[in-house]
Amino acid sequence: MGDRERNKKRLLELLQAAGTGNAHCADGAADPDWASYKLGIFICLNCSGVHRNFPDISKVKSVRLDFWDDSIVEIAVVLQFMTRNGNLRVKAKYEARVPAFYYVPQANDCLVLKEQWIRAKYERQEFMADGKIISPPGNREGFLWKRGRDNAQFLRRRFVLLAREGLLKYYTKEEGKDPKAVISIKDLNATFQTEKIGNPHGLQITYRREGHVRNLFVYHESGKEIVDWFNALRAARLQYLKMAFPELPESELVPLITRNYLKQGFMEKTGPKQREPFKKRWFALDPQERRLLYYKNPLDAFEQGQVFLGSSEQGYQVYEDLPKGVRGNRWKAGLTMVTPQRRFVFTCPSEKEQREWLESFRDVLSRPLTPLNLLPASTESGCSR
Repeated sequence: MGDRERNKKRLLELLQAAGTGNAHCADGAADPDWASYKLGIFICLNCSGVHRNFPDISKVKSVRLDFWDDSIVEIAVVLQFMTRNGNLRVKAKYEARVPAFYYVPQANDCLVLKEQWIRAKYERQEFMADGKIISPPGNREGFLWKRGRDNAQFLRRRFVLLAREGLLKYYTKEEGKDPKAVISIKDLNATFQTEKIGNPHGLQITYRREGHVRNLFVYHESGKEIVDWFNALRAARLQYLKMAFPELPESELVPLITRNYLKQGFMEKTGPKQREPFKKRWFALDPQERRLLYYKNPLDAFEQGQVFLGSSEQGYQVYEDLPKGVRGNRWKAGLTMVTPQRRFVFTCPSEKEQREWLESFRDVLSRPLTPLNLLPASTESGCSR
């Protein structure tokens, strides 16, 4: 066996070694096939692309595809270093004090979240035990580019977060005294929607306004700045949740700080009599508030309607079919949602989309209702459109 094969065999053994955590990416998804030999960790393909941008911090090679020989560094030293470290040890060092409000990216999250997480860990070393104490962000003020409600242009707007008061304000004039909107942290959610917004730093902020969900679409040129805003909003939300639910442990509140949509995409829907023409709409399923929101366009400021999804125990059901005698317009893959108030009929652009929506609806319907849904027990609104 040659040196290269022997070295690769040793790396593969380290990858599967029990008690090291190496079988799961140190920064992202499962099944890591790459190694940062400067940090002593194993990472996935997506994270390797981020690490590659910071050669002063991390140097990466594929465990299976690259050659591991003396052309990189003294290979014996590398193998000893990788053996001494490993994912769990390095995570314990660099993630010793991650604040509860700080969002830790998941496998399917956008690049800016992953990039700033990796920079915060290894470059800025924000979470190490011997670093400076990290206090919640508190109040924050700055400028974000906000999409206009009517003209669809992104304009520079001043945003002010008052964490103690639980308010977010934004102003149309840089030095204006009267805010355009005052948003309660109680009703606020923030989620990165880079593809929908068409910007790698695109953030969607939602809140309730007169019974509707108001969408703000914003971005900042700096990835760090937009992620800092996101985590500042999360810190303010956690502070509110602790006051609203003092009997609950922090571990149960953290998943409620912000949430992503469980599923989004176009479907066609008909009206309450199922004789109205099918119309194409953009749908977004909010699993925490158990709401299916629908819009004419993905970047609309307000929804056209919303459907509250109770639990299966309350009689809410979803079926993979259309009612007898009902035919879709262009799309044939149908879904029928049954609620105590009425029956909703949708068609999907493909069978794949149909399966994904069906699984997502069943996921929500299978969850018991709790006070932490943070909703009034209401029914549908705007359903005839």
